[in-house]
Amino acid sequence: MKILVTGGAGFIGSNVVDAYLSEGHRVTVIDDLSSGKWENINRKAKFYLLDIRDRATLERVFEKEKFDIVNHHAAQISVPMSVANPQLDADINVTGFLNILELSVKYRVKKIIFISSGGALYGEAEEYPTSESYPPKPLSPYAITKYVSENYLYFYNKQYGLDYTVLRYANVYGPRQIPHGEAGVVSIFMTRLKEGKDCTIYAFSDEPEGMKRDYVYVEDVAKANILALNKGSLEAINIGTGVATSTSELFNIVYETLSKSTKIAKNLKKPKSGPERPGDLRRSCLNIAKAKKVLGWKPENSLKKGIEKTVKWFLGEDY
Repeated sequence: MKILVTGGAGFIGSNVVDAYLSEGHRVTVIDDLSSGKWENINRKAKFYLLDIRDRATLERVFEKEKFDIVNHHAAQISVPMSVANPQLDADINVTGFLNILELSVKYRVKKIIFISSGGALYGEAEEYPTSESYPPKPLSPYAITKYVSENYLYFYNKQYGLDYTVLRYANVYGPRQIPHGEAGVVSIFMTRLKEGKDCTIYAFSDEPEGMKRDYVYVEDVAKANILALNKGSLEAINIGTGVATSTSELFNIVYETLSKSTKIAKNLKKPKSGPERPGDLRRSCLNIAKAKKVLGWKPENSLKKGIEKTVKWFLGEDY
């Protein structure tokens, strides 16, 4: 199939591109490189340096390439940024996505795989781990844009017959993750520990161990994107592990794994504590029963195993 991956130079998107290419698909990447990197772009993929808000240029790409599938990873992903600048967040995540939808209909794309956020969409859910049937209660502009986009997909299916699958990610980590924002906590810890800098565990005052999150390895996420090419029609599906881990627990796993490297073990520091940030959730964990049933998918990497793989990539020869 001929597949477009928006945001395909980013952390998750580039791993998905690699997975699609390994399956023999023809892949085109669109990315404005605002957070993606040149070195992440697979040389076997066709690349367009482009902002999805640039409708005219985007249309020329759709007209020329005639995609079968659009995999939409491009987004503004920072929750604190969305709180600070909700208009910019909506401009990228809603207006930009509407350009993708309009052109997908016009140029007869068969299906859209839309990347949503199970980690943010459900808010402080009373059902825990949280299933897809739980009514979204977004507590940040970022989460709101994801929910709005899912509703646009429903409309475009009913109005135009556009097929889709929504993948609601938990907290994804792994090779190529950038050390910025709350989503990149694994990379932040690894980078700061390697450099001998302090790490901060943000926490609510009554839960000093930090927020609880569902951490899923990027290689497992990429496999879900492969399965979604032919499964999960008109469904929203959680992609996580169903296991909640506190920030302190996560830090300890990263710390212990890095301490095996004799070159940097002496630089490692214990963490400091900090207060919760705007938009932070106390806990988030996804029920993945639907992914197993509909996609035939389940994560293959435990958090410890995934962190070991990530550290090996991160340190390279130093590990």
